[in-house]
Amino acid sequence: EYSCEYGSLKFYALCGVGGVLSCGLTHTGVVPLDLVKCRMQVDPQKYKSIVNGFSVTLNEDGVRGLARGWAPTFIGYSMQGLCKFGFYEVFKILYGNMLGEENAYLWRTSLYLAASASAEFFADIALAPMEAAKVRIQTQPGYANTLRQALPKMFAEEGIWAFYKGVAPLWMR
Repeated sequence: EYSCEYGSLKFYALCGVGGVLSCGLTHTGVVPLDLVKCRMQVDPQKYKSIVNGFSVTLNEDGVRGLARGWAPTFIGYSMQGLCKFGFYEVFKILYGNMLGEENAYLWRTSLYLAASASAEFFADIALAPMEAAKVRIQTQPGYANTLRQALPKMFAEEGIWAFYKGVAPLWMR
């Protein structure tokens, strides 16, 4: 017996929850590595390698410094996972219904790719604001220490655009 009907609201909600868990938790788990990577990209003279980057961060900020940016990472990638996994199923069923049962089967690979691309379009829009805040928190010393500090500051300085400047590169990725 199935836990819910395929294509039901419960089905979409469960897919979305799966996305929150798989994307939000895994990306948050690698925040220390992402932090060092971002700092290496912004200041390669100071952060010469992964090992050096961890060492410099630990010396300057302590162990807590390695968690810098965890909140926007968790929220942003949870939202991305929710949209990616949930909307994928929505678009897969929508496009399949548009094609008809036989064509949906014959063109299933293209249908899955189109559903995936459509879901990712919206998932990256959901991710972009938190990704922008995360990068500022991690790479601009003194800008903001927390998400609560970063969001209003970004909005005051640049308006809503501050949160979506990175959406096109996310789509390209």
